Amino acid sequence: MIELPITESNTSRARRPEWLRVKLPIGESYKKVRSLVDEYQLHTICQSGNCPNMGECWGEGTATFMILGNTCTRSCSFCAVKTGRPSEYDEDEPRRVAEAIKLMGVKHAVITSVNRDELNDRGAEIWFQTVQAVKLLSPETTIETLIPDVKATWWALERMISAGQEVVSHNMETVARLYRKVRPQAKYERSLEQIQRTKDFGKRTKSGIMVGLGETAEEVYQTMDDLVNHGCDVLTIGQYLQPTKMHLDIVEYVHPDTFAHYREVGLAKGFEIVESGPLVRSSYHAERHL
Repeated sequence: MIELPITESNTSRARRPEWLRVKLPIGESYKKVRSLVDEYQLHTICQSGNCPNMGECWGEGTATFMILGNTCTRSCSFCAVKTGRPSEYDEDEPRRVAEAIKLMGVKHAVITSVNRDELNDRGAEIWFQTVQAVKLLSPETTIETLIPDVKATWWALERMISAGQEVVSHNMETVARLYRKVRPQAKYERSLEQIQRTKDFGKRTKSGIMVGLGETAEEVYQTMDDLVNHGCDVLTIGQYLQPTKMHLDIVEYVHPDTFAHYREVGLAKGFEIVESGPLVRSSYHAERHL
């Protein structure tokens, strides 16, 4: 058993350690992105998910757009996105997203969505139209789509990933033992199968997990093995941060040395790229994952 670094601050009641401090969002690029998001009435996971990297990413002129509204049909116990019964989706959203991306002039765009389990196609048609609209207006822009669990609706998955995006990501989020607690409406094996089917379709595949929820190092290694065996090319690992007191407690603050160790292990197991660090999120440095 490998002994990993720990600190006295590794409890949810401890003060947040220095390595988790982030800069306040400032600068002209941040203001431009904020203005475009507001003008085009768009949603971003940066805002809805309380992402700690929003200042850095928006300051560099990039953002992760969230389509199909900002109300999720799932109630994952780690996520800050609101849950409930969504309103009708906006059929004009693909155009607005594409125009905003063109005005931002980004070379690589990341698009995600809430879960829309009440829709027969899980939102696949809007996914397809959004990617196609971006490619039409910005043909040089590469795209990563961070897609939800389609609940084994495999024809909908094929529609989602067939629009021309270069990278398709689907997050495992946690280890198998914690799935019922962290993702009560998801299934570990089903998410693995979704990644395998995406790989079989010919796409570059990516997934992400959080640590600090009570998982063991051995469980992280097993999740790595499962992902590699199901065709995953890129892995991201980041610290779980509690959005509100209503969400899951932080069991530990994982030391940066442990994240560095996880990166080395992941590369040795066969991932092409591993982004591993306290503030890493699934879309962090996404442009490097092509």
